[in-house]
Amino acid sequence: MRKKIVAGNWKMNKNLQEGIALATELTEVVKNPNCDVIICTPFIHLASVAGIVKGSAIELGAENCADKASGAYTGEVSAEMVKSTGAAYVILGHSERREYYHETPEILKEKVQLALANGLKVIFCIGESLEEREAGKQNEVVKAELEGSVFNLSAEDFGKIILAYEPIWAIGTGKTATSDQAEEIHAYIRSIVAEKYGQEVADNTSILYGGSCKASNAPELFGKPDIDGGLIGGASLQVADFKGIIDAWN
Repeated sequence: MRKKIVAGNWKMNKNLQEGIALATELTEVVKNPNCDVIICTPFIHLASVAGIVKGSAIELGAENCADKASGAYTGEVSAEMVKSTGAAYVILGHSERREYYHETPEILKEKVQLALANGLKVIFCIGESLEEREAGKQNEVVKAELEGSVFNLSAEDFGKIILAYEPIWAIGTGKTATSDQAEEIHAYIRSIVAEKYGQEVADNTSILYGGSCKASNAPELFGKPDIDGGLIGGASLQVADFKGIIDAWN
């Protein structure tokens, strides 16, 4: 059975003290969730937050890692460094990284391989812009993103990938794909994973929805057969909001 997952992406929010406080509060209220709960924090928080969530119901991830193993890359943070903090997951391919930092499929392929080589599980983001959605190109966009960065993996390695579908037009805009729109593309994504790796791998791949998911719409989204949870942005910064989304699995 594939895992149900609610993952928080804090993005560039919360200073270290605020992040420690948020993680501490989350461990106090998230006790026996009916899904896996992951918080992905800025790099500077990882080592501190790892100690806070250890032994709790919450797992830790990073928001990115470098496409190089080590060396003279000032300001970069390697997959090995991420792993050494106690983090178990890393988000790669987020639309903000693709758009603002020009991360190409080739760069992301390198990042994925380095993350897996260092024992990290990857939350790999795919999704289309409003322009692409309006042109009806969403299927070819997500297929190309998978082919460009993760469909080179062995079936065994692909089993360590969690996919996150994020309609870029619904991130931080207040727009949300309808649950039917979201289910339709999640089902399509699962079908192309099945084409590549077989039905069993596809059935075991968790696909998260990542576009303005809130406590109010999470039950409807999570009720769809191909939506296995959420990658949560803004709502993951508020304990009550994040817990409300986690509780949608109850």
